[in-house]
Amino acid sequence: MTKIEAVLFDWGGTLATWHDVDLPALWRSVAVLIDEERADEIAKRLLEVENSVWRRSRDHHLSSTLEEVCLLAEVEMTEAARAQYELGWTPHTILEPDALETLHGLRERGVKIGVLSNTIWPRRWHEEIFARDGVLELLDGAVYTSEIPYTKPHPEAFNAAMKAVGASDPATCLFVGDRLFDDVWGAQNVGMRAAHIPHSAIPLNQIGHTEGTPDATVHRLAELLPLIDSWNH
Repeated sequence: MTKIEAVLFDWGGTLATWHDVDLPALWRSVAVLIDEERADEIAKRLLEVENSVWRRSRDHHLSSTLEEVCLLAEVEMTEAARAQYELGWTPHTILEPDALETLHGLRERGVKIGVLSNTIWPRRWHEEIFARDGVLELLDGAVYTSEIPYTKPHPEAFNAAMKAVGASDPATCLFVGDRLFDDVWGAQNVGMRAAHIPHSAIPLNQIGHTEGTPDATVHRLAELLPLIDSWNH
């Protein structure tokens, strides 16, 4: 079996603990700061557009950005509203308890570490979150789909993540994620192995047309270390 030389992680629901988020309430807290009198209408438009870009990601694997969501919703995001948006999401960005231990363990083994996240958020915010949690310096590379044309499970998203960590052979890469479509099927489709962490309540409107069969299933990130050791020896 080919040795694992790079581990690429999904973020939300994998490195970060999965949380159910009240999106209508979150968007309304933002909309109030844009136009209090029209807050319900604005929040509804923003939510509808966000849902539409995630459907586009699911069906056509095309990326989006927060800026595009606002543009399509015909909403001008004020500085205060953007700050509220980030504040509203912050409690849902908490790192898994054993994430740091696992990443340090991979470092000690000489394994490259990367992130590939389907996201509408800018790199800046992700990096601020990773720096807050002591993760940023442990990453060899990261790809945020808000910066590229495609989302998982498109092959180009996985190829971009592989390139970001300096890997050239997908057979040497393990992708770790909580979604059987985006993460498992997508990674295997380009020749990577895939480990599934089945602890997220994936929204029904984001479940794709295919479920991959993972090469391994782990219930905690720390289980990856003995798994990789068993594959590499």
